[in-house]
Amino acid sequence: MPRSTTESLLQNNARYAEGKAVREAVHPGVQPIQPAQRLAVVACMDARLDVEDLLGLRTGDAHIIRNAGGVVTEDTLRSLVISHHLLDTNEILLIHHTRCGMLAFTDELLKAGLEGDSEAAGVLTQATGRRFKSPGCCAASPSAFHAFPGTPEPLDAPRDAANSARLAADVRRSLAAILNHPWIPTQGEDAVLVRGFIYDVDSGKLEEVAFDEG
Repeated sequence: MPRSTTESLLQNNARYAEGKAVREAVHPGVQPIQPAQRLAVVACMDARLDVEDLLGLRTGDAHIIRNAGGVVTEDTLRSLVISHHLLDTNEILLIHHTRCGMLAFTDELLKAGLEGDSEAAGVLTQATGRRFKSPGCCAASPSAFHAFPGTPEPLDAPRDAANSARLAADVRRSLAAILNHPWIPTQGEDAVLVRGFIYDVDSGKLEEVAFDEG
């Protein structure tokens, strides 16, 4: 069985976590539109994640899809379908991370604060250490913020068993959204390999989360 791109990137990550440079950031010249590594990465927008560095990717290697939490939204799925069917990617990496801001609120709490609920604004101020300034009005968009399931904790809280379990649960939820989508094949000659990870922002290491349908 051919060695997957993901396995090579995990070796790069091990070197990165040891403080070693694993890529050279230079313009590569003329390249085709298809990603050279046939890879798509879904990751959080957190400033502590440099996806190219931690995986050892060069310009042109992969599609990088980032949003708050690295969650698999409808727009993420749109990008992945296009990435695979039109641009020939055949591996997807999903990366969540420790100390994620998506652990610090619920959708209902943030929406209430934005709409002007003073109690919610107070909780958000306490959680973030930044005075929450409410716009004091309602809006139809975004329809959801996709906060991670579970009890909110202070922003940037150290890793523990509880928030690690919350992260793993959301990785599995996101994996399920990809693996069960009818337009992302996981079997046959056109199959896409999909794997999920938690990135530890303190150690620089990726840890795989097994997908368990049960």
